[in-house]
Amino acid sequence: MLSHRYVADRKEARPPNLRCMSVRAVRIAATYRCESMRTTTTIATGMRGNSAARGCQDAVAKSGWKRLETGGTTLRKISTAATRMVHPCKWQATQVNYASKQRRPRTFAASSTTDAPAEETFEYQTETNRLMDLIVNSLYSNRDVFLRELVSNASDALDKVRFLALSDSSQLGDRPDLEIKIQANKDSNTIVIEDSGVGMTKSDLMDSLGTIARSGTAKFMEKIKESQETHDANLIGQFGVGFYSAFLVADKVTVQTKNNADSTQWIWQSSMGSTSYSVKPDDGEPIKRGTRITLHLKEDAEEFCDPAKLQSLVKTYSEFINFPIKVWGEKTVPKEVVDVEATEKAREEAKKKAEEEGKEPEEVKEVMKTEYENVPDWIVQNENKPIWIRNPKEVSKEEYNGFFKTTFREFLDPLAQNHFNVEGTIEFRGILYVPGMAPFDSQQNFSGKSNNIKLYVKRVFISDEFDTDLMPRYLNFIKGVIDSSDLPLNVSREILQESRITRIMRKQLIKRSFDMIKEISKREDKSDYNTFWESFGKNIKLGIIEDSDNKAELAKFLRFYTTKSGDETTSLDDYISRMKAEQKDIFYLAADNKEAAENAPFLEQLRKKDFEVIYLTEPIDEVAFTNLGEYQEKKLADVSKEDLALGEETEEEKQKEEKVAEEFKDVTDFMAGVLGGKVEKVVISKRLSDSPAILVTSKFGWSANMEKIMKAQAMGDSNAMEYMKGRKIMEINADSPIIKDIKSRIADNKNDPQATEVVSLMYDTALLTSGFPVENPRDFAKKIYDTMTFAAGLSSDARPSESGIPAVEPEVVDPEDPWK
Repeated sequence: MLSHRYVADRKEARPPNLRCMSVRAVRIAATYRCESMRTTTTIATGMRGNSAARGCQDAVAKSGWKRLETGGTTLRKISTAATRMVHPCKWQATQVNYASKQRRPRTFAASSTTDAPAEETFEYQTETNRLMDLIVNSLYSNRDVFLRELVSNASDALDKVRFLALSDSSQLGDRPDLEIKIQANKDSNTIVIEDSGVGMTKSDLMDSLGTIARSGTAKFMEKIKESQETHDANLIGQFGVGFYSAFLVADKVTVQTKNNADSTQWIWQSSMGSTSYSVKPDDGEPIKRGTRITLHLKEDAEEFCDPAKLQSLVKTYSEFINFPIKVWGEKTVPKEVVDVEATEKAREEAKKKAEEEGKEPEEVKEVMKTEYENVPDWIVQNENKPIWIRNPKEVSKEEYNGFFKTTFREFLDPLAQNHFNVEGTIEFRGILYVPGMAPFDSQQNFSGKSNNIKLYVKRVFISDEFDTDLMPRYLNFIKGVIDSSDLPLNVSREILQESRITRIMRKQLIKRSFDMIKEISKREDKSDYNTFWESFGKNIKLGIIEDSDNKAELAKFLRFYTTKSGDETTSLDDYISRMKAEQKDIFYLAADNKEAAENAPFLEQLRKKDFEVIYLTEPIDEVAFTNLGEYQEKKLADVSKEDLALGEETEEEKQKEEKVAEEFKDVTDFMAGVLGGKVEKVVISKRLSDSPAILVTSKFGWSANMEKIMKAQAMGDSNAMEYMKGRKIMEINADSPIIKDIKSRIADNKNDPQATEVVSLMYDTALLTSGFPVENPRDFAKKIYDTMTFAAGLSSDARPSESGIPAVEPEVVDPEDPWK
């Protein structure tokens, strides 16, 4: 028989080591000493050795007993826990056996049958001071929002009393004005926020302010729903923690309140870091109805005592609250005062005139002038009304434009607006605008947030940093206001959580934006769409790259210059309407600018066949077309790449091409041998009519234009660039005199040095005309100079001097010649 003494310590309970316990049971004695009751009890359990001792310790710890009573019941519970750890199957059978018997007290014995512990329910415990610290210091990232939260609470209180007054007009009593007043006092370092809302009773104070995360507004809404009354209350609160944001700036908060249902005015007080609050009858300045909150500001929050700061916060967050918000401050008013100088001058003139006429001077009235002075007064901050909640038919164009300029600080009228109201599984409303011009930093906006979508919840501004959640990057130029109560915001209303609702809203906003752009494009006055395209064309192209789901819709908004458009841009739809019957693809050419594209040799045969070609003149254009791939079931074909199909060929044309290829096979082989690895192959061209040769690229590599763009990238990957480069293929014009001359030269001498030099020079020239950089500018320049020398019929000793200036023979001057 082994014994083990175990002193209970709830801080050092260890989990049982079940693998070390034996199924075969031996009796051991373990002594459990309860420090709280100073009693010792011997326990007999089915365990063996040191593992048994450890199991007994864990059994005692697992039983969760803080206090130990002597007797069979206590011993049975400890024994049950130990048996359960040693042999779970045996313990489960014991529970079934025990459940069938009537519970009765019995003495402990070493038995296989044990009692099941009764199920117990416990309440979560909270460290209030820690919770308050989390709410104040972790929930909100910007302490400016304290005023938004408190004003929203005041708005809810006003909405409640307005709702109650619909059925009982006496609720308004002798305070019919529904308003919010905010006053700062620099001397006492306080801010007072007062509303004439419904107020609170003592129980309301304890339930709403004394219970964290209990929303009085949510409770009020539940009562309305239960009563099944129709209502239009625009209540904002829902989480029950907004009030505590006051401690972001205050170390002490006092709430004075009066409710119509309670004859007593109450005062509630609490301090930052305190775990308690006080409520008592208030014998201070009486409140007819409503609530007055006094914030005793922290030392580092003195900036909020400035009326200008408070006015700015109200205009930012609460500009569209239903009720007037008045801030105590200074406003400029006109005042009539006596103009002393003008009055004296008038009197002197009257006196002088009277003396001249020999009369008594008449009395001259005082001359008045207008001066302006600053006087303290209540100033309404939210005079701008939320037009998005009105019926679109009732809003004029001037109102839309005025709201746009005021809200987004713009000076030009918008090109278009879309006023909408979405109803269904989710509800939200708003107004979207297409600005009249692009911002000056539009290029930087592609990589940053635009802050152009202002998100409101029941007319309370939440944030303008959700534009990436609600709008794709390429539509960041769209400005607007969205108001919804269904948004999945976090408690601080600073994070928009990803959900089905967010995806639905995003889809709706994209659709509304497309509707605006489409409406502009269909106007008879094309200048509006030209303005739009000049300002935001790059955004549409970026959308084709990034938004594969909507690229077909975005392609309708594209505009480009073409070989037939002249000085006007054209759409892809207009291009297709002008296509030749035999033309199967949409042709395009990427170049640095329109002039370079017009002079490119790739277009020679296309012009002869009267095929239209689109000019891509911006770096993003070619990437957008590559991602688009096709439009209206017609492929987009780059005329600078191999295997260009210029319509269906007849059998006669095919035979002719095969014959020419066979005839010039010795030329193509010779040129391929001279150029070596510079080109993949040399072939007879179908697209040249004047130029002797061009260089085209393989189908799946970069074009010359794209290669140039990628080389210009500051953070480009040289290894990836080598992999993505298109293979160069030289196409020659069989009708060119230069090609025919090469053919005749190599017919006589396959190693003709002059033919070799011509091929080398032709390759460098084709690099330039095809959009590639010359590989070795110095060698190219030498070839040009040698050609010029040869063309001039000069000998090698007549070349320029080392200084680059031709040598000049000295002239002999006759000293007797008067003209010299």
